[in-house]
Amino acid sequence: MDLGTFSVSLAVKDLATSKGFYEKLGFEAIGGDVEQNWLILKNGAHVIGLFQGMFEGNLLTFNPGWDQSGNELDSFTDMHRITFLPAIPHQVSLF
Repeated sequence: MDLGTFSVSLAVKDLATSKGFYEKLGFEAIGGDVEQNWLILKNGAHVIGLFQGMFEGNLLTFNPGWDQSGNELDSFTDMHRITFLPAIPHQVSLF
């Protein structure tokens, strides 16, 4: 099952300051739009998204249809189409 690129989406207060910090750690911008307050950065196989004013907190993200370099995949598993079965309650007997 190929779910696409896994990344951490970070809610940041200042996109430019955050971008500068991660660039010092070796990350490079591979996508996004500064005018829309978001960027995708990569360092080796590690991908992070910086989002200013879009989320209240940080998110774990699967990017269906992308490989680790942001290239489109020929085939992938769409997370939206996966059905999870509800948990079966455990029955406890006191006797």
